[in-house]
Amino acid sequence: MFIVENYGLAIALCVVTMLCWGSWANTTKLTTKTWRFELLYWDYGFGILLTTLILAFTMGSNGTEGRAFVDDIKQADNGSFLSAFAGGVIFNLANILLVAAIGIAGMSVAFPVGIGIALVLGVMVNYISNPQGNPILIFGGVALITLAIILNARAYQRLQTNTEGGVSKKGLILSVVSGILMGLFYKYVADSMVTDFNMPQAGKLTPYTALVIFAIGVVISSFVFNTFQMKRPFAGAPVSFNAYFKGKFKDHLVGMLGGVIWCVGMSLSIIASGKAGPAVSYGLGQGATVVAAFLGIYVWKEFDKAPKGTKPLLNIMLLLYIAGLAMIIISK
Repeated sequence: MFIVENYGLAIALCVVTMLCWGSWANTTKLTTKTWRFELLYWDYGFGILLTTLILAFTMGSNGTEGRAFVDDIKQADNGSFLSAFAGGVIFNLANILLVAAIGIAGMSVAFPVGIGIALVLGVMVNYISNPQGNPILIFGGVALITLAIILNARAYQRLQTNTEGGVSKKGLILSVVSGILMGLFYKYVADSMVTDFNMPQAGKLTPYTALVIFAIGVVISSFVFNTFQMKRPFAGAPVSFNAYFKGKFKDHLVGMLGGVIWCVGMSLSIIASGKAGPAVSYGLGQGATVVAAFLGIYVWKEFDKAPKGTKPLLNIMLLLYIAGLAMIIISK
């Protein structure tokens, strides 16, 4: 299977992860106006599962290193399967809440708050579980990102007071809950995997197998979480399964594209974690906040009606994020 042997390459893959995780949500803006995100989410999950299977039977099954996908499935123990599956379930709930928050509060709020919290919590949890890198630089970077989250929350408050009717606080609450859950899922996937990708120990999963089990957890749990959300949506009227099957081919394709984009980022992050360490790999990937906030501010113009002085505040937030991510990069 394909294995990353160089730290520089691992960092480059994490940067691609950051771009994927920060941009996949833009697919929600490419569907028809009547296509609800609850419907898009089914195709998003199928896109994730399809991507992991393709990677497992290609990059995860060729070469002389590690263990091929089918052989890995046969030898893995139940604990490893359960851990990767749980990671998918936790992520799915977190992501559904995040997508709901995007629809209510906008990308430039939902991503910095939700993913910012996920980054802080996720780096801490993964570092404690597998301490790799200089803790002063890692947690110094986390501190800068925490300050950026505070500034973003302040920008949210300024926008709320200046928008007619105000922006529902529900979006901010959903972002916070999503962030807490999002900060936990990666550890479960990492715990299911072998510690040495070159010489995998018995019972554990290779990264490619772990990704497939993770994706199965996402799809199966959607029949609980997303079905409930369709019947009791966070915003708007309930939506039926008939609406999904009546959707246009373009809408289904866009949903799958969103899943593929996100999963490519997740896969590269997991592959890079063997060399960079879970805390660094996850932390850099969650720099997606910078990408998403930039798109929300400068492309989608979500803060154009905010009071004077709000955009400079957001610019400072982005600089703090970038500085924090740089510290995480040089920590190892």
